[in-house]
Amino acid sequence: MKVVVWNENRHEKQNSMVADIYPEGIHGAIAKFLIEDGHDVSTATLDEPEHGLAENKLANTDVLIWWGHLAHHEVEDQLVEKIHQRVLEGMGLIVLHSGHFSKLFKKLMGTGCDLKWREADERERLWVVDPSHPITVGLDQYFELEKEEMYGEHFDIPVPDQLIFISWFEGGEVCRSGVTYQRGKGKVFYFRPGHETYPTYYDQNVQTVIKNAVNWAAPIDTPIHKYGNVQSLERISEKT
Repeated sequence: MKVVVWNENRHEKQNSMVADIYPEGIHGAIAKFLIEDGHDVSTATLDEPEHGLAENKLANTDVLIWWGHLAHHEVEDQLVEKIHQRVLEGMGLIVLHSGHFSKLFKKLMGTGCDLKWREADERERLWVVDPSHPITVGLDQYFELEKEEMYGEHFDIPVPDQLIFISWFEGGEVCRSGVTYQRGKGKVFYFRPGHETYPTYYDQNVQTVIKNAVNWAAPIDTPIHKYGNVQSLERISEKT
């Protein structure tokens, strides 16, 4: 499977704490454990030509993973349109953490995608609420992150096709932290954890979720439907 990990890669350049936690970037950390899982993985970042997603690369991507925060507005609208079309055609998409506010995710959701947030080093407990879903394979009934940024309800997203995880935070808030959607032939998974100043993507449970999500989101060989005006399959009798 061909997986591309896209990361804005600005925090790593501007914040020494983030650079220390992710010396190869958030994209590098995620790519590493996916390579170890046997996938053909490459990375792309905002400041590369065409944001690292040239047309031929995007056309050959099975699953795209997206992390952004500081510079959502810098992502070119033309690229957003191209990725949106690829999802409709069947490419899988995994949106992580602050990617909920990206142009791409908001376009796919058709809502504002806003929420409450707070940075207070608080504990997060992620409850598995759909233990039958393949994204939860290998997990216990819940897992905890010692420190994370709080995201809280109301999270302005459409009602999910499937609700996989609900988070509880030490300060009392809850959040729908793992949700899936189908858009066209493509499968979309949003997964909440991953604030840049915490080593979240080294956590084994978080890695398990992302690995499972890549396998779940992969394109499958299903019929290609054509739209618009079509010729009849059968002869239409003349009306008198």
